[in-house]
Amino acid sequence: MPEFLFEGHTFQSPVELALHAIGGKWKMPILWRLNQRDWRYNELHRDLKRVSHKMLTQQLRELEDAGLLTRTVHPVVPPHVDYAITALGRTALPAIEALRSWGASYRAAREAARQPDIQSAR
Repeated sequence: MPEFLFEGHTFQSPVELALHAIGGKWKMPILWRLNQRDWRYNELHRDLKRVSHKMLTQQLRELEDAGLLTRTVHPVVPPHVDYAITALGRTALPAIEALRSWGASYRAAREAARQPDIQSAR
């Protein structure tokens, strides 16, 4: 496939574009959680235990810029922000589910492959 330009970035394939939109350590877990319900920023931060504030903010902004989630600021005291998945964001969920399934299968296969090593060490 020839390379193409999309929103100012050059991509070699649709897979590269998809990974640009939802790839990385935190974007898919964020979208997965938002599929269940709307989340507040602090709820996401607590639930994604190892993510820093800086990284969570960056990933949320990138997902919002990509049109995969919405950010709603509630003008109350104290102010709070809710994040919700968009219809476009929901279209990524089957790909995320496929990756989750493949990851579980991969883990099981790798653990099974290590079993003979453990037994032979005895």
